[in-house]
Amino acid sequence: MKKRKAQNTNQAIMRGVIAMALIVLLVCYLFLTMVSCSPAGERFHIQGTISGAEDSTLVLEAMTLNGVRAIDSLQLKADGSFDFAVLPDTSSSPEFYRLRISSQYINFVVPAPEDSTLTLPSDITIQAPYDHMASAYEIQGNEASRIMKTVTLLNIQLQQQFSQLDKDGSLSALEKMERARSLISTYKQTLKRDYIMADPASPAAYFALFQTVGGQMLFNPEDDKNDVQCFAAVATQWELHYPGALRTENLRNIALRGMRNTRQVRTVEIQLDGEKVHEIGIIDFGFNDINGHERRLTDFADNVILLDFTAYSLPASQQRNIQLRELYNKYHSRGLEIYQVSFDSDPHYWKTMCEQLPWICVHCPEGFDNDMVRLYSVETIPAYFLIGRNSELKARSENIPDIQKAIEAEL
Repeated sequence: MKKRKAQNTNQAIMRGVIAMALIVLLVCYLFLTMVSCSPAGERFHIQGTISGAEDSTLVLEAMTLNGVRAIDSLQLKADGSFDFAVLPDTSSSPEFYRLRISSQYINFVVPAPEDSTLTLPSDITIQAPYDHMASAYEIQGNEASRIMKTVTLLNIQLQQQFSQLDKDGSLSALEKMERARSLISTYKQTLKRDYIMADPASPAAYFALFQTVGGQMLFNPEDDKNDVQCFAAVATQWELHYPGALRTENLRNIALRGMRNTRQVRTVEIQLDGEKVHEIGIIDFGFNDINGHERRLTDFADNVILLDFTAYSLPASQQRNIQLRELYNKYHSRGLEIYQVSFDSDPHYWKTMCEQLPWICVHCPEGFDNDMVRLYSVETIPAYFLIGRNSELKARSENIPDIQKAIEAEL
């Protein structure tokens, strides 16, 4: 009798365990079903073909306010097909992405859905030949990305014009500079008229504002009144269409700062006391680059270093960086390194401006109050120092009548 009662008890316990297990499985099933059916768990696809790119690595990158962020990558097979599945961003504004193989890019945008909890972005299809991936691609999925392509093609055309201008031996350096300014002015006017002011609420208008050539932003939202007006126009429309979005807030802050700056002419001067820079030897220091890595001046002790203190928001910064690029292209292979310290107040603006520059770009977050500035006795910017091999300080900008000759003398 006792044995039968024990058996019944064991059977009851077993039935209870089985019932509990079934309940747990049912709950898990219902949870997974809800997640898989939820728009927040769904993914949209970027798919297509890059012909002639077998074994190349294709990278999908997000263009965030904090810089470029790799999302996924794959190695292309013989047919060049690809398919990236992306979880939609919860942002309430358009988000920008690009496909990259080496230094070739295809830019596209994922428009903000009217209700991000209910609407999934449309899949995007891209077809491109590898040899001309950045210019000959076809994109389907949204009209905004096709408009962005026309902006990209205009940028490529400008760069080709610069290349032809650089090879023209019949022009002096001054004539080349003047023609380069004219080309930039024409390009900017086209962007303003056809893309920015024509539809300031569009992703293409936002994309146009941040166009660069040679790593330098073409629109200056800090000190150029006309350029500030473009940023203000886009910021106003994005406030209406995408209120509260991070990109909207960033646009508004840039526009407001630019409007404050352009109310009167600014002269950047630093009155400093303290120790003068030594005639022989340098004072070592380090700041973070765009990726958050500390880059110290003495890391390049075997090079001839052009130490440059600047701010990208200064007038004529664009033209000055073009001149620096000429020096870099000519002498980097022989041992020249440019170490450029930015004092821009907006780190996002700094990152955008220096992203494509080939030399060492670091940011001084304390601005002009940093002790290293005082130790180098910098009184105005831009200012630069020429440092020879083995960290021997040679001269500063006001003592160098011809920087190119001074660099050649050290190399």
